[in-house]
Order: sequence, then C-alpha cells, then structure tokens
Amino acid sequence: MKRNLLAAVALAFGLTTPALAQDSILNVSYDVARELFEAINPVFAEKWKVETGRDVTIDQSHGGSSKQARAILEGLPADVVTFNQVTDIDVLAEGGLVDADWRDAFPNAASPYYSLPAFLVRKDNPKGIEDWDDLVKEGVQVIFPNPKTSGNARYTYLAAYAYALDQNGGDQAAAQDFVRKLFANVPVFDQGGRAATVTFAEKEIGDVLITFEAETGGIAREYADKGFVRVTPSLSLYSEFPVAIVTGNAAQKGTEEVSKAYLDFLYAPEGQKILAAHFYRVHDEAAQAEFAANFPEVKLVNVDEVFGGWDKIKAEHFAEGGILDTVFVNQ
Repeated sequence: MKRNLLAAVALAFGLTTPALAQDSILNVSYDVARELFEAINPVFAEKWKVETGRDVTIDQSHGGSSKQARAILEGLPADVVTFNQVTDIDVLAEGGLVDADWRDAFPNAASPYYSLPAFLVRKDNPKGIEDWDDLVKEGVQVIFPNPKTSGNARYTYLAAYAYALDQNGGDQAAAQDFVRKLFANVPVFDQGGRAATVTFAEKEIGDVLITFEAETGGIAREYADKGFVRVTPSLSLYSEFPVAIVTGNAAQKGTEEVSKAYLDFLYAPEGQKILAAHFYRVHDEAAQAEFAANFPEVKLVNVDEVFGGWDKIKAEHFAEGGILDTVFVNQ
C-alpha cells in the first residue's frame, strides 16, 4: 500500500516510474544536471549490483533548485537531493525531511563537487565580453534565470555582487547599483538554468549566458557547431553543490542504505572522474590533474568571507523585501 501511494504521488508530479526494481530511489536535482546524472547513474548501478547482487533503478527529477525543494515539501518523494544551493536543503531540514546536521553527514560540508558562475558568449565574442564590468554596458543582453526560483541564478547574483564589492572597496550602495544595472540588461528571466540555456543557445537571444562553469563546458560541447566561447571572469563565487539524504522519505521507503551509497559514490574516485569530465571542479587530486585543462585559473571568494554566511544572506538578501527585491527591477 505504501509503495502504491508513493507511486501515485510520483505520477502526480509527472515522473515516469518503471517497474519496481529490487532497489529504487528518486534523485531530485537542479535544472542543468540531466547529462551529469545520465552519466553517473548507470556506473553506480553497475557498482551496486557487483557489491550487493541487487539491481537499482534511479529516477531523476530536475528543475530550479528552490522550486524542487518546495515540491519535496509538498510531497515529491525524493530519497536524495543533489542541489546547487545550501539554503534549499536547509528548507528541507526546517521541514523535518532532512537531518538538521546534514552538512556533517558527508565530506566537504556535504558538497562532493563545486563550480562557479562563468560566461558563455557567441562565436568570436563580438561584444568583447571578458569580465563582469562588460555585462552592464549599454547594448549588452545578458541571459540567466530568475533568482527567485533558481539556485543557479542566485549564485550569479551573489557573484556579481561580490565582484562589485571587490571593485568598489566594499561599498554596498555601489554593489547594489551594479547588480541593478545587470538585471536591467536581462531581456527575459526563465525559471531555471536549462530554460535559460535554451533561450541563449536555441532561441539565440542574448549576447552572453551566465551559468555554472560546468554548464558552459557542456553547452559549448553540445553546440560545437555554433562556436560558443567559454569566458572565465577575473573573480567569481565558490559554488557548492550540496547533497543530502531525504531521511523523512528514505526511512519510510526503506532506502537509507542505497541512498547513502549513491551519495558516497559521488566522492569515490570513479564518481569524481565523471564529475570532472563534465566540467565540475572536484576534490580528488587525480581527477583534478587529469582534467586540469577544463579549469582555468580564477580568483574564488566564498559566501562566508564576503557575505557572512548563508544565514546572513537569507536574512539580508533573499528575505521578502531584502536587497534582492530592491535591485530586481525586471520582475
């Protein structure tokens, strides 16, 4: 009865659920991670079969990270989350679905890989876009998703803000004016990173796409015929990709063991190699060395040193009436 109820909930959210395997989990993830987990899942399934003798089915759900968190709170039966924003897992912890100490459950504060906001420009870079300053110039159209619904876009907002603080000696008013000009150059705000990619790459709107560095590599490879150019700014924001077991669901479904093994695999040498091949920065030194060409040098700052941590960011920037609301002129 319990499995039938969970299957019905999954169908209500538009998920495709194959015949139940011996083990079956749902990974709810951020919007632009489809290709990454299409590569990871079969390798993990083979490893799990060898180690346990059991088959495993891994279903995926993708969308804007904040939107995905809300869907889980509303009943989407995730076993694990692989998000791109710490605050979205905190929301699940506050809702009692994820352990309060989830950051301590896995290494590197439960972030097996990381990235940074970077740029993708059109062939030959006709607008000469090299750094954040170029994005606020008149006549430059910038594409990135809605920071109200996308963790990807929130990192873009914070990275631009951090750059402006760095350039203006910590002047908050100047930083807010800078991001206000950046938002004004965005012709359309999509809900998630994948939709923004379609807007830029397929609808051919905009001069530059801002997204995670990992996504710029994947897009450039997928649309090789269009000659897109990856651009790494001088300064960007260390972007964690936190993971967690949705213990409130996994305990009910009896999937704690396979869920933990799945997330552990992201830290294993084989998982780290797949991540690095998909342009994600990793902690494994061998994978770092093998794929060093994927990762240009960049000055990385983090949310703690620039903004005082995620709790302060949530209160000052992302709360209703916060700084984001005051500068987001194209809502």
